[in-house]
Amino acid sequence: MVAFVGVAWLEDLPPGRAMTVTIGDQKLALVNVGGTVHAIDDACLHAGLSLGEGALDGETLCCGGHGWRYDVTTGCLLGVPGLCVRTHAVQVVDGRIKVAVD
Repeated sequence: MVAFVGVAWLEDLPPGRAMTVTIGDQKLALVNVGGTVHAIDDACLHAGLSLGEGALDGETLCCGGHGWRYDVTTGCLLGVPGLCVRTHAVQVVDGRIKVAVD
């Protein structure tokens, strides 16, 4: 059964921004795209660098290390079909960002 865990407050993640959070031993990147929050695994597939510390441009999150670009809605690397980081369901309840964990 999937449970949602509170990880951050929406006021701390304004539109157009990204941040990192940790749930147990999982590091996640949270991004706010026009008021919709998405969560993906925080490690770039290239060198494992933090995606949450990268630059967000619309729905594209760019890893600060070597410029790999991910679609935050799917977790997939742009231009490389099937190469994706895991995405996680998100709920925002009373201003609290909650992410699904299994």
